[in-house]
Amino acid sequence: MKIAYISTYPPRECGIATFNHNLMQAINANFPERGSLLKGGFVVALNDSESLQEYEYPEEVKYVVRQNHQKDYIRAANYINTSDADVCIMEHEFGIYGGESGIYILPLINRLEKPLISILHTILKDPSYVQRIIIREIAEQSSKIIVMSNRAVKFLTTIYDVPVEKIQIIEHGVPDVEASENNPVKNLIPFKNRRVLLTFGLISRNKGLETVVKALPKIVAKHPDVMYVVLGNTHPGVIKSSGEEYRDHLKTLAAQLNVSKHLSFINKFVSEEELVDYLAAAEIYVTPYLNEAQITSGTLSYAVGAGAAVVSTPYWHATELLANNRGRLFDFKNADALADNVNELLDQECLLSELKENAYEYGLHLRWPVIGSEFIKVAREACATHDFSDKILKNSIVDPEIMPKFNLTHVLRLTDDTGIVQHAKYGIPNLKEGYCLDDNARALIMALMAHQRNKSQEAFGLLPVYLSYIHYMQTDNGNFRNFLSFNRQYLDEVGSEDSFGRTIWALGYLINCAASNSYREFALEIFHKSFPHFKALKHLRGMANTIIGISLYLQAVPGDEGMVNEMIRLTQPLIDAYKANESDDWQWFEEKMTYDNAILPLALLHSCEITGNDEVKQVALKTMAFLDKLTLSNGYLSPVGNDGWYYRGGTFPTFDQQAIETMAMVLMHFQAYKIFRKPQYIEKMFLSYKWFLGENTLRAPLYDHETKGCCDGLLPTGINRNQGAESTLAYLISHLTVLKAFELEYEYNKIGQFLETSC
Repeated sequence: MKIAYISTYPPRECGIATFNHNLMQAINANFPERGSLLKGGFVVALNDSESLQEYEYPEEVKYVVRQNHQKDYIRAANYINTSDADVCIMEHEFGIYGGESGIYILPLINRLEKPLISILHTILKDPSYVQRIIIREIAEQSSKIIVMSNRAVKFLTTIYDVPVEKIQIIEHGVPDVEASENNPVKNLIPFKNRRVLLTFGLISRNKGLETVVKALPKIVAKHPDVMYVVLGNTHPGVIKSSGEEYRDHLKTLAAQLNVSKHLSFINKFVSEEELVDYLAAAEIYVTPYLNEAQITSGTLSYAVGAGAAVVSTPYWHATELLANNRGRLFDFKNADALADNVNELLDQECLLSELKENAYEYGLHLRWPVIGSEFIKVAREACATHDFSDKILKNSIVDPEIMPKFNLTHVLRLTDDTGIVQHAKYGIPNLKEGYCLDDNARALIMALMAHQRNKSQEAFGLLPVYLSYIHYMQTDNGNFRNFLSFNRQYLDEVGSEDSFGRTIWALGYLINCAASNSYREFALEIFHKSFPHFKALKHLRGMANTIIGISLYLQAVPGDEGMVNEMIRLTQPLIDAYKANESDDWQWFEEKMTYDNAILPLALLHSCEITGNDEVKQVALKTMAFLDKLTLSNGYLSPVGNDGWYYRGGTFPTFDQQAIETMAMVLMHFQAYKIFRKPQYIEKMFLSYKWFLGENTLRAPLYDHETKGCCDGLLPTGINRNQGAESTLAYLISHLTVLKAFELEYEYNKIGQFLETSC
């Protein structure tokens, strides 16, 4: 069995790098015939710099990922998939991967075709929105989640909703070595003729070392031969940001307390063999961490494994590992309690010996070869049960069961008696930004769809709010303003063509499926008053939105020849634009693809549905296919990003991805299915919709199950957590369209079965 490991790796100074190296050795120790790490697998190493040559890695490192280069993660997945690895083991800690909270790891693991085992080194009690998403997605993609404590299991099941059957506890491994008989450490100056308190590991402020320094006066008053030894380098991240400020602070504190002679720093990164000697030479090992939120501590495990007498603050891992008299606990930052514990143990040798014996006995089952054998069992089970076809199936089949329940909570939060507020800060309405016509037009469409679906009185109650906003923004000459301040002051004289077209779309939809006759009459009045401005439209997207509105209007008023002619007239500029720009490798309306792209072929589909024009239909199909090829070819939707647009012959911009792009794709494929009844369109529609649920470039859902809103987009580093009207309405309209498509598909299939039976 060959294993691909995803982790930091030595010579990078990092606790997880050391853990992964030890794990690899431990697994290989169970296969002595291999003779080298390389024969048991390879490592995909994470670099914390821009350079691929930052570290002189050993031969088992076959691929290097630069932490902040997203494309490196995709290439790494391809490398693993084409390798001879049977299974993949990933070390997870938020800080070692790129993007917000390490979100770049999600596209990698989603692309893996090998079974994945994930080891979680940090599980937060109060995760951020993105951190919760990351852990859930890791659990979804993993055959097994490995944690190192019972509390970790509780957190995963209750906070992250991870099924308990996916989780397995395998404790942190410890070195399989004994202290030297003639321990050389005892002859070092800080140890010679001293009773040593020891702390080791990378030094940073969260380690709480000042608590030990503050306890020293009380300890040395009773035991003047005590020396507190701090073994380890300052954390590289701390060095970069503040140098040796913390180490200097500890020295200054010791001087102020007159215990400088009882504090010694050994500034080096030691091997495991050396570490065991240091632990054996110390009387007491101390972990004085400042808060409970540490689910795993490798240094604590090493101390217990070496049979040290441990005194610790009660962080999560310590409360479990030091239970049953394997160590002593004292309260956070309580120097007096620490001093009392140390003095009691130094006074009573029998208590000290008992702690050491209990720790040593427990540590025997933590030794790395034992831990390695546990991982081998998990890896073999993962290989035996893994079926990649299930993963493909899960990501491609139309499945309404995965859809969240339709909910208007966030829309109601954003809506007042004027209209729907444009923007939000996270899930809270941002009243400073006021209202816009675009969003109230979309909100009217959404409310109509919701009421049409199940006669929702909640949605029905919103209709007059959005319709009255549209009426309020219409000028005397029939045009529309767009922006309104929160105190109801107009902020422009004439709105954009986009906002005009979207309003015509909403009015056309209302005329087509009005919930009451009075609403239809009101919409008809506003619609006809705006008609003279149809001829002034110059921009393709304004025309496209207006075409959709006219098409919907004509389904309700089919005899309006003047409106048919107007739709034909507005359609022609889109056809002309296509002919002017098309080539063998560019089937589009412009020299660049910008925003709301699917709205253009969607408009042509609506137009040809009314007129039956074959040329319009062919252009719609060609541009739709071109757009699909660009945005759906990876097996998920990756719309044209707003950061630079996509120019002919240029580079496809991945970010920022916006929700309106996805809504337009959903509507386009639904309209194509409605006209042509080909299953491929409903599958592409659902694939596009799943962008909201996490089938996207970052593998991160934008729909927020807590607020019932939708995040504003995908950024290069993560998710735009603001949940404004545009994105939330785009999600809800897409959601309702998918439900409508399912019903339509059911009806088509039922009719087809009836015809087959009849024939």
